[in-house]
Amino acid sequence: MGLAIYQVDAFTGRPFAGNPAAVCPLPPPAFPEAGWMQAVAAEMNLSETAFLVRRSGGGADFDLRWFTPTLEVELCGHATLASAHVLWETGAVAAAAIRFHTLSGVLGAARRGEWIELDFPAEPASALPEPPPQLADMLGAAPVWVGANRFDLVVELPGEAAVRSLAPDVGRLAALPYRGILVTARAAAAEYDVVSRFFAPASGVDEDPVTGSAHCCLAPLWSERLGKNPLLGYQASRRGGLVRMELAGDRVRLGGQAVTVLEGRLCSALG
Repeated sequence: MGLAIYQVDAFTGRPFAGNPAAVCPLPPPAFPEAGWMQAVAAEMNLSETAFLVRRSGGGADFDLRWFTPTLEVELCGHATLASAHVLWETGAVAAAAIRFHTLSGVLGAARRGEWIELDFPAEPASALPEPPPQLADMLGAAPVWVGANRFDLVVELPGEAAVRSLAPDVGRLAALPYRGILVTARAAAAEYDVVSRFFAPASGVDEDPVTGSAHCCLAPLWSERLGKNPLLGYQASRRGGLVRMELAGDRVRLGGQAVTVLEGRLCSALG
């Protein structure tokens, strides 16, 4: 019969928008060989594929790992949102809250009407004394502020129009020693507070459509700049998506919607 696998559009309330993630629930008690999961993620060819194993006891606690087409990552928002959505939609979990045990600690997911709220660690960025050489040339735009956190290079541009029109040289960005390059600015209109885009060619993803983990950085950055909390972010990729953010100490509550667009069976034997 094979394994069930789902494709979910995350951080959107409609199909064919937001960020697609694959979700593959696996039989307990443990994950299969990492090479097999990496091969599945490469086959799916989405920015992230999530693998879930229910912990002993049969409750709402799951081990969760995420893979891009080329590597395993330590934190991913949209595939966590997609995983929670699948567990509730398929009836695998009845409880209103789920706990995911991950490389970034325990992450929570809770139902909030038509939205799902994730409990993630805040990932604040610190200003760099000097930006990487030729960064403006790589981006095709002049930064007004450059910082970094444990994952990403963070670049503030002068305004929303600069973020939306950006056409960076992703081949050159791939040589930078970061998971990705998070580009952001204050929103031009009152519809949302912050705009962003996320480029991760070194992780096998030229541009990620909507990046939940990036908003773990945007929440502390922009709550301080704007003197506002909570915030609404729009990731201005071609697909686009909305992320609610609320800074709570050293945690960030991320809110989003999700839609299942594909259900199938994975015929490959477990590694």
